[in-house]
Amino acid sequence: MRLTISALSVLFAAIAPAWPVSGAGEEVPASRKHEWTRTDFSHRSVRFDEIRSGGPSKDGIPAIDAPVFANHAEVTDIAPTEPVIALSIGGVDRAYPLRILIWHEIVNDVVAGTPVAVTFCPLCNSSVVFDRRLDGVTLDFGTTGKLRHSDLVMYDRQTESWWQQFLGQAIVGKMTGKLLTIVPSRVESFERFGNRGPNGEVLLQPAGVFRPYGENPYAGYDSLARPFLYAGDMPKNIAPMQRVVVIGKQAWSLDLLNKAGTIQAGPLTLSWQAGQNSALDSAVISQGRDIGNVTVTRIVDGRPVDVAHDIGFAFAFHAFHPDGVIHVK
Repeated sequence: MRLTISALSVLFAAIAPAWPVSGAGEEVPASRKHEWTRTDFSHRSVRFDEIRSGGPSKDGIPAIDAPVFANHAEVTDIAPTEPVIALSIGGVDRAYPLRILIWHEIVNDVVAGTPVAVTFCPLCNSSVVFDRRLDGVTLDFGTTGKLRHSDLVMYDRQTESWWQQFLGQAIVGKMTGKLLTIVPSRVESFERFGNRGPNGEVLLQPAGVFRPYGENPYAGYDSLARPFLYAGDMPKNIAPMQRVVVIGKQAWSLDLLNKAGTIQAGPLTLSWQAGQNSALDSAVISQGRDIGNVTVTRIVDGRPVDVAHDIGFAFAFHAFHPDGVIHVK
């Protein structure tokens, strides 16, 4: 059953209080230590009272650890305009439909020999792909069930350190301060992915797992005036739930890029074309309003090469980059 916006508001208010702490956010509740017996809580870079329960428990939103793929031409249950996270490594093209990621949030995969974590946080609209290799170790990621600034907090299964998805940075545990390498990717329509590489592979729904794939459990979320589970400062020059194209500590309003079609930012070219559904609008993703397709490229050896970027909500960019710049005109 789909939850309405008002029902979601009540649900989140009931299940997601601030994580209980004592001593002004300096101590970890004993109950959490029992759940996270391997997490080194003596190391952290954030206040514990910035971290909230999102409702589910550890791995309550299950990551996909054994992804299965089919050729693009064989996949017939995804509408041409539905969004996918598209990834190209070593001549291998893969698409991870948001109709699946909205229910799992993390896919641990290996693409052309490169271990990657494909991640999606619905509450921030943040889609980021990370290289899972760090300091000679390949990490596997799961969901903590917790949020910081309304953004997914992941954990690695090797040390049970906690990681901020928006930044790819460890914030609690042995790995605190470490940064994952971001792998360039695109969020684009299923049709555009197929046109770019007809032999591309598409993530299939996990066998034996029931979820209403294709439905959006956050119907109407990206039309709200304010985000859920966020109590921080809001950006001054743009509505908090407006999408922005994020590149480092700069962001460009999606509305601005939509109107311009193309924006040149130094060596970077930002482009927009119609034809992609919002995954967070209609109750059925394929019926979501058209938010368009974004590419960010730079010229290398005479040809355009994708540049790592994200398309998130303005409030999330401001939360994690309070000194960052959002271009709106």
